[in-house]
Amino acid sequence: MPRYEYRNLRPLPGVEEAFLSWIDKLDEEFSVRDVEHRSLVVRNALHELFLGRPWDTPSQSAPLAEQAMVHNFDPRNGTLEPEHYGDINGEKYAERKPLIWFWMMYDRSPLGLNHWLGFRVRHMLGRHILKHIGKNVKIFHGVEISYGYNLTIEDNCTIHKYVLLDDRGEIIIHEGSSISDYANIYSHEHDLNDGMIVTNTRTEIGPKARITYHATVMSGVRVHEHGLLGSMGVATKDIPPYTISVGIPARPVKVKSIAPQPPENKSGA
Repeated sequence: MPRYEYRNLRPLPGVEEAFLSWIDKLDEEFSVRDVEHRSLVVRNALHELFLGRPWDTPSQSAPLAEQAMVHNFDPRNGTLEPEHYGDINGEKYAERKPLIWFWMMYDRSPLGLNHWLGFRVRHMLGRHILKHIGKNVKIFHGVEISYGYNLTIEDNCTIHKYVLLDDRGEIIIHEGSSISDYANIYSHEHDLNDGMIVTNTRTEIGPKARITYHATVMSGVRVHEHGLLGSMGVATKDIPPYTISVGIPARPVKVKSIAPQPPENKSGA
């Protein structure tokens, strides 16, 4: 059976320099942890991304929809779901919210589907948002996080498009793990009788585990080393090492035979 390595794709040389300079400038600005500063940087950057010109206060004579859109670029005018949760650490989330807002809006911008650029933008943002993000982490468009400060992604992990990482409790994605499209990883659960009673529990994936398409890992579950959760599966209990589990709820069906693998290609995509 053939093994296909990823191809190393890059933009044109002059464009690559412009892309990287823009990321470096944002990285420098976001290193300032002041909420107001970050909010203004995000507001200005989103205005330029979507409208192609520097930010300016919208004229009161402009169409109301245009005024609403321009005001919405400022994260101070927006609300996100985690802000409503009673267990949120307000101080930690406040300094991250502008960057989470930028992450989500960037993915919806004309630049959001450019993989080469997007991997680097999201990794830069992850260094300021997450508890920890390792080297050679690739995060595709449409990935959503909750608090950010309870999320660890170790080296050489790949998070594919439209994944939900609900780190309300804590999520640790260990080295070399892969989360496929539309998967959901949870770290909290609600009481059956009173939805306002919430239990937060750490959820762990890997190392070198795979959560495949449309699968769900429930709060407190550990998918151990080289464990695999099959498509559409729901893991309500731990998945042992080197074990493939499938179904709802997921049950073990096979133990993997791991052959030696060639060195990873870390040249980037």
